[in-house]
Amino acid sequence: MLKYSIKRIILALITAFIILSLTFILVKSLGISGSFGGKENIRHGYYLTQLELGYVVVFDTPQEGYGELLEKFSIDGVNEYYYARPILEQYFNWLGNIFTKWDWGESTSIEPGSLATEIIIRRLPTSMILNIISVIVSVPLGIGLGILAGLKKNTWIDHFISTIVMIFISIPSFVVISFLMYLLCYHNHLLPSMWPMPSDSLQTKVLAFIIPVISLSFGSVCGYTRFVRAELCEVMSSEYLLLARTKGLTKNQAITRHALKNAFVPILPSILAEFIGIFGGSMILEKLYGIPGIGDLYIRAINEKDYSVLMVDMAIFTTVGLLAGVILDLSYGFIDPRIRMGEKNNG
Repeated sequence: MLKYSIKRIILALITAFIILSLTFILVKSLGISGSFGGKENIRHGYYLTQLELGYVVVFDTPQEGYGELLEKFSIDGVNEYYYARPILEQYFNWLGNIFTKWDWGESTSIEPGSLATEIIIRRLPTSMILNIISVIVSVPLGIGLGILAGLKKNTWIDHFISTIVMIFISIPSFVVISFLMYLLCYHNHLLPSMWPMPSDSLQTKVLAFIIPVISLSFGSVCGYTRFVRAELCEVMSSEYLLLARTKGLTKNQAITRHALKNAFVPILPSILAEFIGIFGGSMILEKLYGIPGIGDLYIRAINEKDYSVLMVDMAIFTTVGLLAGVILDLSYGFIDPRIRMGEKNNG
């Protein structure tokens, strides 16, 4: 199991390296980055930093055919023309800066001159808290409805739950949040229409979580309900459960001791994957509701071509996604020893 775990972690790191490398090369191929905000001295300081990191080169005269002209300065009568280095040179310098200095670069437009990592660190807790609360809400609710539908198979309760799930699972998250915002914010004025400011009251801050949590949990509850119902129905019709009944166990005892226990083997690891699904889906939600998280930041970084912020944001999503995949694979072995034994025998 240890050997398999190390192998999966190494593969995840290699995958992350490939994804981030391709992302860097592709976004740099888009062309000149968005206009750098701030005063001239701030812009000049930024390009001096980029020069030190190896992303740009400076000349005292225009260079035709060298590359992209990023900025021109006149300092004490001396002209400075800053050009972007070739993409591959920037790429290898970028890798060197990360591995030797842990320097991911500075923001060019979102927060000019600020370190990209600092911007992400400030916004990450908001997204994490929002998604964790959504998982806490959606997992027990979805599992509970799935168990109820599975135990009441082919009854009106099962048909009602399955019909509702089928309808609502087809509705995109941005439609849900738009409807909730119209109904609860603009029409009835029951909830805040935007994410609250730090100076707002505690009540406003608490109420602001309702719409995002409902929107993120909506699809997850439906997905869990279908998944749990299907697993439970399969276990309920299995031969070993029939054998348990013939040995004298009542229906409730057989369900509690055997059916639910075995049905939860594939369900528990999926909770980890569900967190990642919500984490990625919060991009649109954060944009619509004005939530200052890394999802909204990701969209802004793309629109404004803030490459440094985009790469750090991409690294967060990639790392969390791959890490969840590793934990998901390993958790099967801990939950069901038969999987661990099978992996050992195959190795």
